[in-house]
Amino acid sequence: MQQRVDTPSSLAWRRLRKNPGAMIGLFTLVIMIVMAVAAPLITPFEPETQILEYSVKPAGFRGKILYKANPADPSTPTIVAVRSFEVRGDSVHYIDPAGEPYRVAVDRLQGAGPEEWSAEPMFLLGTDRFGRDMFTRLVYGMRVSLTVGLISQSIALVIGIFLGSLAGFFRGWVDDVVMWLVNVVWSFPTLLLVVAFSVILGKGYWQTFVAIGISSWVDIARIVRGQFFSIREQEYIEATRAMGYGSWRIMFRHMLPNAAGPIVVLATAGFATAIIAESSLSFIGLGVQPPTPSWGQMIKDGYGYIALGTNWGMTLFPSLAMAIGVIALNLFGDGLRDALDPKTSQR
Repeated sequence: MQQRVDTPSSLAWRRLRKNPGAMIGLFTLVIMIVMAVAAPLITPFEPETQILEYSVKPAGFRGKILYKANPADPSTPTIVAVRSFEVRGDSVHYIDPAGEPYRVAVDRLQGAGPEEWSAEPMFLLGTDRFGRDMFTRLVYGMRVSLTVGLISQSIALVIGIFLGSLAGFFRGWVDDVVMWLVNVVWSFPTLLLVVAFSVILGKGYWQTFVAIGISSWVDIARIVRGQFFSIREQEYIEATRAMGYGSWRIMFRHMLPNAAGPIVVLATAGFATAIIAESSLSFIGLGVQPPTPSWGQMIKDGYGYIALGTNWGMTLFPSLAMAIGVIALNLFGDGLRDALDPKTSQR
């Protein structure tokens, strides 16, 4: 009977599954990714929807609203907050939250009956100062943070792997030039460099992940360079040279896969750093701009209420979400490091 041969990836997955912390981190990340992708399906409102009558409401608050037809945009009805309402003939009489009576024709409401043009939504995490649902903005902010982390790390990986590969393989003057550039960039604090690029590129969504990406490649380049230094002297690399393979094929087809372990671990840690950097930029007003939801912007909007001793959830909930995401990434990264370590390759 033919014996089953385990691949390096299957061995790494087996070791990863035996690490409780790594599996908790992976499970948490999967939940966050699913929530971010399915945000329109699991949130009761759009992230920009404002109900000013319900501004700064506590977690668990339940409101009562009517949906009025919006001639300018039929897909986005106008939301009217009410204390109570009553159908009288062809009109609906309602009391607004301030206690004032109003009336609206039934045919101006969006829906065929009360079950369609009225609702009693629960604001799971409360509302912010503009009456926007905190849970909705938290989930959409999760989408922004994960997207920025993914794209910025992809940019950092491309730059870092390319420059590190050149320096580690060709050495000599190429290594000197790359290391000079690395030392110049490394001499600046990362966050300060991110702020500088944000000012140069401008405020906005894509500017944020470009600024973070081109500021975060230094550690990747140094790790790749060091890995290539050691791999370059292996016998199988000498064999590829003897077979007449070109330098680019040797670097990216034969050497880079064998340096993937440390790169993956470093990229995981960089993902967490990118989330913190994006939130920091949004907090100081240089990142993702309102009304696009961002955890950093939500923390900035709510931290003033802590001093007043009220509505602490406006700051706590996005801070907690960011902490959970970063911890999950770090746990998963530590597990990957152990799973991909050749010293632990025993079955």
